[in-house]
Amino acid sequence: MGRFKRALKPWLARADHVGGRAHPGHRGPGAFCRLMEDLVSELNKVVAHYANGKLVKGTTRDFFPNRPTFHLTPPSGPVMEIRCRELKAVFFVRDLIGDDRRRDLRGFVAGPAETPHGKKIAVAFKDGELLCGYTLTFTPERDGFFLFPSDPGSNNRRVYVMMAATTEVKAGPAAEELAQRHEGGQAA
Repeated sequence: MGRFKRALKPWLARADHVGGRAHPGHRGPGAFCRLMEDLVSELNKVVAHYANGKLVKGTTRDFFPNRPTFHLTPPSGPVMEIRCRELKAVFFVRDLIGDDRRRDLRGFVAGPAETPHGKKIAVAFKDGELLCGYTLTFTPERDGFFLFPSDPGSNNRRVYVMMAATTEVKAGPAAEELAQRHEGGQAA
């Protein structure tokens, strides 16, 4: 079990995740934020996808969902400050190189309605890409949320989706409908 899953497991057992808030008497209202700070303080391999299509690959130790910027260190070159409002998403990856020959499985691959990573969610981006996965933290009022890919073989460990870069986000049974519609070429 990875560090993220180990850290999340006790919190999941004690908290109500609707809106990312803990029940009173369970770890307090800042429990989720403290958990996220612990998780993102480790060295993460990331690919920052800008809304304009630009990609920047590297590592970061200071990405946090509620902060407007974070620092990315490319494999070669100086540290860069990344402005979140300019991004489509931040992909936390297993490997910065990836495999161009591999094609991620589309949709939910007949996955369950809920997993330890949360409920089903489908995200249609302005550039036409569709991501399907699971989330514990989606609420439409936030600037973004974490998504865990539905494809277990994906190079992506998790993705932080910027709401401003989306055209449609559906959770629960509606997520499956959006994925099927998008696959059929009927994306909104």
